[in-house]
Amino acid sequence: MNALNVPELMQTLGMQARRAAFEMARAPAARKRDALLALARLLRANVDALQVDNAQDLERARANGLSEPMVDRLKLSPKVLETCAEGCEQLAAMADIIGEIIGMKQQPSGIRVGQMRVPIGVFGMIYESRPNVTIEAASLSIKSGNACILRGGSEAIDSNRALAKLVQQALAEAGLPVDAVQLVPTTDRAAVGQLITMPAYVDVIIPRGGKGLIERISAEAKVPVIKHLDGNCHTYVDAPCDIAMAVKVADNAKTNKYSPCNASEGLLVARAVAAEFLPQIGAIYAHKGVEMRCCPESRALLAGVPGAQLKDATEQDWSEEYLAPIISIKVVDGVDEAITHINRYSSHHTDAILTTDHMHAQRFLREVDSASVMVNASTRFADGFEYGLGAEIGISTDKFHARGPVGIEGLTSLKYVVLGEGEVRG
Repeated sequence: MNALNVPELMQTLGMQARRAAFEMARAPAARKRDALLALARLLRANVDALQVDNAQDLERARANGLSEPMVDRLKLSPKVLETCAEGCEQLAAMADIIGEIIGMKQQPSGIRVGQMRVPIGVFGMIYESRPNVTIEAASLSIKSGNACILRGGSEAIDSNRALAKLVQQALAEAGLPVDAVQLVPTTDRAAVGQLITMPAYVDVIIPRGGKGLIERISAEAKVPVIKHLDGNCHTYVDAPCDIAMAVKVADNAKTNKYSPCNASEGLLVARAVAAEFLPQIGAIYAHKGVEMRCCPESRALLAGVPGAQLKDATEQDWSEEYLAPIISIKVVDGVDEAITHINRYSSHHTDAILTTDHMHAQRFLREVDSASVMVNASTRFADGFEYGLGAEIGISTDKFHARGPVGIEGLTSLKYVVLGEGEVRG
């Protein structure tokens, strides 16, 4: 596809998506459910074939010098595909909220006023790396009665094409328009510029990727954008706390997987428990090869840990999203300093407190200004599937419409409905 044809291509995709959105908005719940169940079945039936396509992407990524954590994001392992299939089934089992009317109230004039939940229409999804996003976006689009145009990264083009083909097969089986989910077939970057400037066809853009991509899209888009710029998540170990539990959770929050945006990048430790906690977590991080970038106080407490990779933290480290086996560590006075630090340096994605003090927990929940705030749990749980949303389209750090993991409701809008019996305004 040469660059001269890209505008024409994107216009065609936009027109097809708009037509499909009209059909999806009025599709019966049973058909949407059938499409999701068909997609789950097709994913399981095509595990081997999908891994062949995925292997081409992995080979190309390594040949291009992509780092191993980034290559890991590209993998369509049987486990990843099973999670995608389970997400489709979870969505299929959920109640259909499209057409639901809420808050209906009688007014003094006699009219009744409420709100109906309706699809947004057409959303454009621009994402990098993870090909499983193709299934998450498609399944949520189907369930919410929308149409979508998907533009995955060039590094996952073979995997994305194979997955999109299965999605369209599932739509056809269920008697729904195949154009309800379309993958941009070219890796030409000009396609992104077109997609984000087509308000006649696209109602909202959802970017999912690196900070540079999202900043560019936010600056250039002519349609609304649901975004999160990065995932600088924190785990705060409070005094008092259950030290054994805190070690287990702080380990999982960092080392369960290094590449996701919900991995903890900063560890804050209350001074009263630092001497007991830090050597224990430090030994685990040292064993797993995690580099620790420390404030002077935490470095002194970690100095005796065999094999520990210690560096002095810079001011930049407090704001950094590493997506790698690196963590910043700071000793704080207590919950007040922890909240202040998080609200200053966090990307407002996900932050957790590990504590046995109920009042500290309540203050942290109220005062930390993030999309997900947790008590005694790993930040790695900040995920649509783990939250019971079936899947997620992304995690929004915006404060309007959708915040946190964006599931079905985040892809819908509310319109006012008014029911009368001939009332006129005086």
